[in-house]
Order: sequence, then C-alpha cells, then structure tokens
Amino acid sequence: MLRDGRVEAVTRYSARILDLTLDELQPLLPAVVVNGAKGVGKTATASRRARSVVSFDRRADRELFDADPQMLNHLPGPVLVDEWQRRPDSWDIVRRAVDEGAAKGRFLLAGSAGLLDDVPVHSGAGRMVSFQMRPMSIAERHPGTATVSLRDLLAGGATVAGSTDLRLADYTQMIVESGYPDIRQEPGRVRTARLDGYLDAVVQREFAEQGHRVRRPQVLRNWLTAYAAATATTASYSTITEAATPGLANKPAKDSVRVYRDVLTSLWLLDPVAAWLPSRNRIARLGQAPKHYLADPALAASLLGVDAAGLLRGHEGKTGLQLREGQLLGRLFEHLVVMSVHTYAEAAGAVVRHLRTSSGAREVDMVLERRDGTVVAMEVKLSASVDSDDVTHLHWLKEQVGDDMVDAVVITTGQHAYRRKDSVAVVPAALLGP
Repeated sequence: MLRDGRVEAVTRYSARILDLTLDELQPLLPAVVVNGAKGVGKTATASRRARSVVSFDRRADRELFDADPQMLNHLPGPVLVDEWQRRPDSWDIVRRAVDEGAAKGRFLLAGSAGLLDDVPVHSGAGRMVSFQMRPMSIAERHPGTATVSLRDLLAGGATVAGSTDLRLADYTQMIVESGYPDIRQEPGRVRTARLDGYLDAVVQREFAEQGHRVRRPQVLRNWLTAYAAATATTASYSTITEAATPGLANKPAKDSVRVYRDVLTSLWLLDPVAAWLPSRNRIARLGQAPKHYLADPALAASLLGVDAAGLLRGHEGKTGLQLREGQLLGRLFEHLVVMSVHTYAEAAGAVVRHLRTSSGAREVDMVLERRDGTVVAMEVKLSASVDSDDVTHLHWLKEQVGDDMVDAVVITTGQHAYRRKDSVAVVPAALLGP
C-alpha cells in the first residue's frame, strides 16, 4: 500500500556514500533515479527521502496504479516509485511531469532491472538523472576509518597517511560476507544459503520476468560460475562459455550467450570495467576488452564454492576453472576494491576504467578519469608491502600521459598509508574512501 517512506524507512539504516550525492542533488532535480541489483539498499536509501512510496513489488500498489496511473502526480512529494520497471508506464508519467514543470525534489525512482527490448519508453535523457548503487563498499562497512580521500587524489597532491588494524583475514571475510546490507549481517551458514538462493532466483525467476525462459537452467548457472572464475580478467566470452560447458556437445549458441549477458547486465549483476581509451593522449595498441566482475565478490565466491578459510588456503573452488593464473583470493580482493572504488569515484565525478595493451605486456588495474581528462592510476596488490615491480606499470603510464596523470596509487592489505620516494601512494584498502 501507499505509505510514508520517512516513517517506514529501515530503523537500522547504515549511511551510504550515495547519500552525500543525493543530499546535494536531489533537492535541485525534479527526478532522480537510483539503479542497482536487488538487495543493495536502494529502497532503504530512497525511502528515507520520500513522503509517499509506491512499491510495484506489492500487488496492492500495482492495482492502485493500474486503476489510476496519474496517482503519482497527486501524492504528497517527494514520491518514491520503487521497482518502477514492473510498471514501465510510470517512467513516462514521471518524465511527462518533469517536462511540464514538476517541482524540484518531486520524484525518486528505484529499479533493479532494465526494460524489455519491446517496451517503448522515452529515455528521459536530460530530465531524469540516474545513479548506480552498488553493494556496500569497504568504507561503508567500516565508517570513519578512511584517511585518504579519492576526491583529493583526483585533485592532485592528496595527503596520504593513517593506519588500520584490518588484515588479510578481515578482507577475506569482507569478500564472502557480501556487501548486501541485509545478507551480510546473517550468521555464516544462513548467509551462504541466502547468497545461493539469490543466485537460484536469478536463474529460475528473474530471467523469466525479463521475458526470457531459460530452457537449461544448469547451463546458465554453469556460465555464471565460469564468469565468476574469470573475475578480474579480460577472458573472451567464448573462453568463458567453453569453460562452462566442457564436454557438452550441444553448447549454448552465441545468441543464447548474448541473452545471458544482456539480461544479467539489465539486472545489474554483471559489473564489467570497460577499457580506458585516452581522449587526449595516444598510447599505441591498447586492448579494448572489458574486465569481468559480478555485482559483488561474494556472489563469485558462492558460485565457486569457496569460503574464507578456503580462500586463505588458496583453493580455486569446486569447479577447478583456471581462466587466469594466480590465486583466487587475489582476484576477489581486487573485485572488492574495484567495487568500492566505483562508489567513491561516482561521488567524486570520475569513471573507473582499466588499461591493458593488446599484447598484455602492460596492465593497470584501474584508471580513474575525470571530465577534464585528468587521471589517477591504481594497482591492487594482495600484499602488505610494495616493491619496485609493483609500480613499474604505473611509472610507464606516467611516461605516456605526462601531467594528465595526477597521482598513482597501490592498494594493499597492509597497515600504513604513505608515499614512496617515487611519489607513488601506498594505501591499505580500508584507508581509502570518497
């Protein structure tokens, strides 16, 4: 039913970094859209800002809207339209209201899926400003611990200092506990069951709700597992499919794999990092393949059948898939850091990309770029210390782009944040924040 969002907002709310952006922009915009995978906390965040909530997850609200779609224009604002994609007409009603001069701060929309291809709606470009909410970052799980600001790094000359008590075992626990606010608080076995159930729901229900019946659910589940095994790599989709279907004569066709990717992306469950292609500088022979990540490293760990103890022992998981050399824990730690940096970067007005030359000779885990073309380069190391080999590619990139690169950072599992003599910042993951 319709309800006062500020009254019904979750009482044990954990502040999110997106709150800072919404504090600044929502009062100045007639419509704000918060997108993200189910369970990341969109409704809790948006409900705190709404006076009226229409949730299309609820049958009663869907029936009320079907009887009178214009109800959205008559409710006391701000109005939250939750899971708006279940009633796509709601998007166009909000868009028209904005066109006709809706008051600033009037609408919030929250969605956990994109629209079906055959559902025509106006894009809302220029009218409705969208943000993506991801699972909880490291800084959101440990508020008040960050001492190094990503915004300051992007501005150049950031202060790099501070210390943390978090160690490798703590980061490993963060990987498997997930950043989904509701799931991460559960005891270990309950959390494992809920993550597995989350994935089952994607395969068995979410695809159907997106208009795609999965004829062979186990093949899709295997494909997701192979994608998880490819975390932090640029493995081709054909390689992922082959790893998912060893010995299977009737492999999924390219069109089926494309549907997998499209639907999972529309559900915000694939979160690949695109390749960086510099606008003002030219680096020869850059690769253009995306780097693969799921929405949360806990989903990857669940798919691969590993827990914290297994990761620390160096197990590769129940599938035995080896799509890149190196320890699985290192790749999932990178996943945790990249997911967190995405959140910090959006708050700072930057985008996250990766760099890999076509030969694979040079790689930089993250290249953060602002609209003015300035960049910060970051490497992620599953180590408490940093040596000269760890910064080689950062120095190479500085030689290529010159003053456009305003800082270079290595993210570690160590205790102290400091600057090396070569000016590279060394920052434990727990000390980096927005």
